[in-house]
Amino acid sequence: MTLPEYYGILGNLIPQNNKVKLRIKIMKTQNKISKKKIINITIITMLVIMSACNNKKDSKKDDSITQSKVSIVDSIMKPIDSVITKKMKASGIVGLGAAVFVNKELVWLKGFGYADRENKAPFTINTIMNVASISKTFVGVSIMQAVEDGLVSLDEDINTYLPFKIVNPYFPNEKITLRDLATHTSSLADDYEVYNKSYHYGNEVPEDLGSFLKNYYTPNGKHYSNKNFLNKKPGAYRDYSNIACGLAGYIIEIKSGKKFNEYTKQIIFNPLKMDNTGWFLSEIDMDNHSKQYEKQGDTIKNIPLFKLTDYPAGGVRTSITELSKFFTALINEGEYNDVRILKKERMQEMLEFQFTKSNKPENINLKEPNKNSGIFWATKRDVTLIGHGGTDDGVKTEMFCNLSKDIGVILFSNTGRVSVTGIYNELWKYGKMIRKATN
Repeated sequence: MTLPEYYGILGNLIPQNNKVKLRIKIMKTQNKISKKKIINITIITMLVIMSACNNKKDSKKDDSITQSKVSIVDSIMKPIDSVITKKMKASGIVGLGAAVFVNKELVWLKGFGYADRENKAPFTINTIMNVASISKTFVGVSIMQAVEDGLVSLDEDINTYLPFKIVNPYFPNEKITLRDLATHTSSLADDYEVYNKSYHYGNEVPEDLGSFLKNYYTPNGKHYSNKNFLNKKPGAYRDYSNIACGLAGYIIEIKSGKKFNEYTKQIIFNPLKMDNTGWFLSEIDMDNHSKQYEKQGDTIKNIPLFKLTDYPAGGVRTSITELSKFFTALINEGEYNDVRILKKERMQEMLEFQFTKSNKPENINLKEPNKNSGIFWATKRDVTLIGHGGTDDGVKTEMFCNLSKDIGVILFSNTGRVSVTGIYNELWKYGKMIRKATN
């Protein structure tokens, strides 16, 4: 029997990758091999076959387990459609996307209602919309990657990095750090009279981020006022600031030499294949972008899409499917499908609670937990959940997991000024049921 004939007999038994390797080895030795060597190869080959058969069995077993989990999830989640649809109708939500995570894996996602009510276009798992302040978590990852690359330090004076100087007039000798910005303890405040004017509609062109920040924080700037600062020492008081988040993004721009939207595309969107995600409307497939709505009294009104000057604070536009990739990476210590967007140690540092007994703002009570903070990561429900939510005109979003990260939920609503708490609680309840059934 020749080796090619022998190989032919084995052909249907050996997996393709092993088959190719074996064919190469056989063809190289075909004209030189002795009977003794054939016997040796036969023994080796039979071991390969046995291994392949075992691998096939293991693969079938894994497939069976996976299919079993899918069946369990489908069975448990079956009633959720009617529950969500009923609550959407009661609250006036036009379109909604939801995802459930169990044991750090995405187990279920679905779209409901309309992305475009007027044209009856459905809201699907691939519908794109603004996620508002969930965007801040992308700033958090960007900061930690810049720390890893040696571009910035969390505890250095931000004036080390900036082309203009920022000083709190009430505490002119105190430094402000990236850690202060990322935990909303920087003593930099949002003047909403100015901030609300940074939303731009139609053909309006937003002011450049760097120019806006210089005008807001420096004494000769057109937006400058003492109202832009708290009469509190940096680090001493927590006060949520969107503009301070924009400043953090701008620092990454300065130190990386790339526009912030391009930097995040390089380190997050591209590696995770978030191909339909971006910060600007010009980066998005508008045919797949949801309309935005708002409940005003008993009516639902269409809200025009807007552009943000302070875009790092709330400008990401993505789908429930693509945000799920990012969230999975975050709850899996920086990795999704063998793609790492941040080292494990940096991810842990980003999610670590920053407020402790020896280092906490005066308005945070750790004995009766009401809030804590990661690096642009928020807590919720008395520090039992970590993640971030978002609220803006025509937008309501949530992205949270529990502290053990074995249950998580993402929720998109393209309708503002409505409560999504009831739907979010239902999704969480079903997540707990899946965890119990699959553990």
